[in-house]
This record gives sequence, C-alpha cells and structure tokens, in this order.
Amino acid sequence: MSAPLRLVAAMSGGVDSAVAAARAVDAGHDVTGVHLALSRNPRSYRSGARGCCSIEDSSDARRAADVLGIPFWVWDMSEEFADEVVDDFVAEYAAGRTPNPCLRCNEKIKFAAVLDRALALGFDGVVTGHYAQLREGPDGLELHRAVDAGKDQSYVLGVLTAEQLAHSHFPLGGSVKTDVRAEAERRGLQVAHKPDSHDICFVADGDNAGWLADKLGRRPGTIVDEDGTVLREHDGAYAFTIGQRRGLRLGVPADDGKPRFVLDIEPVSGTVTVGPREHLAVGALRAVRPLWCGEPPADELDCTVQLRAHGSEHRARVRPVDGPVDGAVADAVEVDLLDPAEGIAPGQAVVVYDGTRVVGSATITTTESARADRAGTR
Repeated sequence: MSAPLRLVAAMSGGVDSAVAAARAVDAGHDVTGVHLALSRNPRSYRSGARGCCSIEDSSDARRAADVLGIPFWVWDMSEEFADEVVDDFVAEYAAGRTPNPCLRCNEKIKFAAVLDRALALGFDGVVTGHYAQLREGPDGLELHRAVDAGKDQSYVLGVLTAEQLAHSHFPLGGSVKTDVRAEAERRGLQVAHKPDSHDICFVADGDNAGWLADKLGRRPGTIVDEDGTVLREHDGAYAFTIGQRRGLRLGVPADDGKPRFVLDIEPVSGTVTVGPREHLAVGALRAVRPLWCGEPPADELDCTVQLRAHGSEHRARVRPVDGPVDGAVADAVEVDLLDPAEGIAPGQAVVVYDGTRVVGSATITTTESARADRAGTR
C-alpha cells in the first residue's frame, strides 16, 4: 500500500463526490472535504436537476462530510469563477463562439485555483468524483476513459496537464453509476438518490439565451439562407449555436420542405445563416492553445477525437503546427476528420484520444466543410 496522503476532496454536494471522498478515506488518506462556493448569489434550491452551486448543495456536502467523519471547509471562489468562467462564457458567445464552461471550470478553478491553494496549504492533491481513470504508462501517468462509458468525463478533463494529473485522484473511474449510488446508500449518505446536475451551473433555469440577453442586451441581426435571402430578424446572435434546429421560428418552409439548421454565425453583423442538415458536415478543423496530458505528439497522430462532452468519437489525423492566430503566433493543431462530424462550432474543444488514453485538447477556431463543392471554412 502506498503511503497515506493529505488530500482535499472537492465535494459538490452530489453523490459522486461524496463517494469519492469516502473511498479516499477508506484508502487510509487524511481527507478534508472542501465545498467550492462559486456563486455570488447562490439560490437556496436548484431548479429541477440543474446547477451545482446552491445553498442546498453546500448543506448536502457538509452532511456527507459529517457522515464520513472528516473536516469540512467552504472555499469562496466566486470571484475567480466569475472572472475565469462566467465572464469568459459571455465574451465567447458575444464573439460568435460556443464555449464549454465545464472545461473552463476544470482548467481554471477545480484543477488550477483549488489545486494551487491545496498545495500551498500542505496538501498532496485533490480528489474529485469525476468518472475517469489514471494509469501508469511507459512515459508516466496517463488519463484514460472511465469504465462506465455513459458517465465518462475524460472529455472535460482533457484540459489537465501532466503536473495537474500527478496531484489528482479519481476513485470512481473503475465504477458504474448504479454501483456508486448503491454504495452511497449503504454508507448512509443522504445524497444517494439525489439527481445528477445538468446544464450550466450558473444558469439556474437552463435558459441560456435569456440569461445571455440579460448580460449582453439586444443586438439585432438577421437570419438568412445560404443565398443571402433574409428570412427574419432576431434580437441577438448569441441565442443561436451551430447545428441548432429548434427555436429558429422561420415561418416560411424551405423549398424542399426539410428542416433548416444554423450553419454559421457572424457576430459583427449579427448574421445567422441557415441551411439543410447535410451542409453541417465538417471534414477538418483547426484548433489553438493545445494542452497536452503528457508529452505532445511530435508528428502526425492517427487517433480519435471527441468534439462535445457526450458526443461520439471520430477517427482522425492530428498534426501539431505553429501559425498565425488572431494576429499572433501560437501553437495549434490541424485535424482531418476521417468520420465527418455535424454541428461543430468555433469555441468548442477537440479532445484527442489514443485508444482510451487522453492525449490532450485544444480550442476550435475554424472548421472546414466536408462537402466536395464547398471547401470553405466557418
């Protein structure tokens, strides 16, 4: 058995983080539960199964720590969360991109600010309830997919560096969710059957467009077809995402009678372009600010990529490159998708896999259509 460690258990108030903390205690580690207060104005109760930053969640985390017999602290990280996650989310949508705030939170809050504070206080690492696995590989520690494919969260952990992984612990990676709930019940944890949180934690009612409208105000523009014909006006391009079908309210049907989807968003003019589903197919993309979970690939890599949190894997070839990005020189990757993907937008993350191992991630800046008659980018 390895030597006991002093660990911070990030306890969200849900079943997964509670059982993860319990398993760390069972392994003989000196565990302190920490709940992150991320909201400046936390709601007393969540709306349905949304959110993870309410007063109710903090109380649930405290009760779980009491059952486990471990110290419990609350760390106020609302300022860091607002600056690094919420403000970034608003700015990305204003720029016509589609961010993933969970990746941003993992990168900047849970495995940067929290880990930095924990190490500064003399702890050895952080335990979380993420479904992912850490394994020793030939070149060091590796991040792998979880056993429970339906709960796998390796995608949102693809932003972690080798140094951060060295101080991370994911006790649930080898378990399935039903077993975790059953274990919580056996341990007497009241959160055993608490619903999982979904959607964006700081948008309590799940109405992203309404929330963004409050932040960004009315920014009128038009919805057009691929020929430039204006179909209607709108109050803000931030209410739309690439691949969106519902809520377009176009009125006049397409000539072929088929549904139309958002193909492109131009944030300066506020123009939203729509067209048929087959025109969503992406065959290649470019992404910047790569973060590698170990040594970066030296050459082209035959691999798979995942393009959204619960999306499918796509066979791909990934090439690390250097090149101009937004007027500056920055590291980047170019990705050829052997299996075209739909609804891929700038701002999303591409996470690279070698089998079950996470190689790294990057932020998508441009995509290239898979259509033979349209090799342009968006």
